[in-house]
Amino acid sequence: MGDRTGIFAGDDPFVIARRWLAEAGESEINDPNAIALATVDAEGMPNVRMVLLKEIEDDAFLFYTNYGSAKAAEIEQAGKAAFVMHWKSLRRQVRVRGLVSREDGAKADAYFASRALQSRLGAWASRQSQPLASRAALVAEVARLAPKLGLNPPRPPFWGGYRIRPLEIEFWADGAFRLHDRFRWRRAGLEAPWEVVRLNP
Repeated sequence: MGDRTGIFAGDDPFVIARRWLAEAGESEINDPNAIALATVDAEGMPNVRMVLLKEIEDDAFLFYTNYGSAKAAEIEQAGKAAFVMHWKSLRRQVRVRGLVSREDGAKADAYFASRALQSRLGAWASRQSQPLASRAALVAEVARLAPKLGLNPPRPPFWGGYRIRPLEIEFWADGAFRLHDRFRWRRAGLEAPWEVVRLNP
């Protein structure tokens, strides 16, 4: 792929994605690691919501959530998900589609411990995606749990990470006159080699 130079250069899509995310960190006003995560329910009805990507690993993208949430139920049912990262300041986006597995071990424990105390208490208090009588009820639940959990609450058993291992990654950059640059990395399986093609805008 001779014309895959400049911001698209490299033989590893995860290295390129990390580079783009680092550049976005210098220019985006808020949450350069925000992703629009798409899932489908048991009837095939799609769902999308913003979550924060916490790490680009050597072969996966990692985020954390409540395992009782709607997104978690849909991920567990399908075993697949997709997301897009879009940076207005750079006029670039990264699209990912892949297979999903849980991260509920030491890495999830370490990330949970790194969060602010109020965020950890909030994770314990929230029955994510379930009906809530009022904000005051949620605040009261945090206050009830705080003395029981102390200053270093452990990670709840219903909270942890999801690792998306992509079968497809697309890098998109804005081009003059809407002649955008798009390169799709695709592999037949998680152990298969990547095939890279330039796509029409």
